[in-house]
Amino acid sequence: MLMTDSHCHFDFAAFESDRAQHWQRAQAVGVHRLVIPGIEEAQWPALPRLCADHQGLYYALGLHPWWLAKASTDWQATLGEALSTADERCVAVGEFGLDRSLTLAPEVQEAALIAQLKLAMEYQLPVILHSQGTHDRMLKWLRRYPVKGGVVHGFSGSRQQAETFWKLGLHIGVGGTITYPRANKTRQAIAALPVDALVLETDAPDMPLCGFQGQPNHPAQLPRVLTALAELRQQDEDVLATQLEKNVNQLFGWSFVKGERQ
Repeated sequence: MLMTDSHCHFDFAAFESDRAQHWQRAQAVGVHRLVIPGIEEAQWPALPRLCADHQGLYYALGLHPWWLAKASTDWQATLGEALSTADERCVAVGEFGLDRSLTLAPEVQEAALIAQLKLAMEYQLPVILHSQGTHDRMLKWLRRYPVKGGVVHGFSGSRQQAETFWKLGLHIGVGGTITYPRANKTRQAIAALPVDALVLETDAPDMPLCGFQGQPNHPAQLPRVLTALAELRQQDEDVLATQLEKNVNQLFGWSFVKGERQ
């Protein structure tokens, strides 16, 4: 089975010791592609170089709300320039969004959100969204700025919220959360959604799976997420994996046969 990790921070320090070996470990269990989300300005120039060194790695460019307070005053222009000169491995704008846990003023977060939604519309790219306790606010802005699809990363919310995102063209990122029995609301939502709405992710080295708490997450854990999803939805794992690959290809504009952007 071939799988795509639609959200993996593969440039983080947890993988620096031997990134090639980490990627081989993931490939050995069927992970043939992963997308590295952009989170801060300093990272943007390095991502194209990293992905050029390893077949199957792609990236997105964006400013995460956690790094917004450290951003330069002209970060929007810098991001726009980076997107305008990005190569074919750049598949999205993100990771950006809203986070209720931050002390940063909501209006500051929303201004950054709107700016990046506009860039996604300008460059006709999908988005990778971070929405922590802010689904309803996020939906309001997505209705106002209709982007070319995307994914709500690390979704944790109700079935109604997930269905509304899907109706607006946003896929739902399914990761380690569904491996925790206590995450009942999210598990029920994921089980009830159309299978076309779902894509796999690990968020490695973050978001460890149940039973692996306290350990760095890894893209090689993606098959465990797939197994948990198949059990939750009572679907055949092979059939589900094939559909999820179609979904992620549609999301990022890849050819289904060759795994390359059209």
